[in-house]
Amino acid sequence: MAQTKKVVFIAKDDSIEILKKLLTDMVKPSQEEKGCLLYHIYQKAQTPNTFVVIETWENDEALQGHKDSQHYKYYKSNYEQYTADKYSEELIELGV
Repeated sequence: MAQTKKVVFIAKDDSIEILKKLLTDMVKPSQEEKGCLLYHIYQKAQTPNTFVVIETWENDEALQGHKDSQHYKYYKSNYEQYTADKYSEELIELGV
């Protein structure tokens, strides 16, 4: 069963551009991973310190493969220092 998540990052005031680059660098390698159905990052227009990641993985194994990747491990070991808050939600696709 596909796994879809929304992850929201709120950057520290002095770290918006650094966090933006760290997250943006995740897009291409994540999209190229086996089992990635969707991987997009957005910056909120009205609150530019807020980034939203929407990702869909074919199944739990694909999501775990993503978490085991080098680019994910790099992001995971670096994002906290630039982030004031972070939360995630699992999403259920409707109308399918």
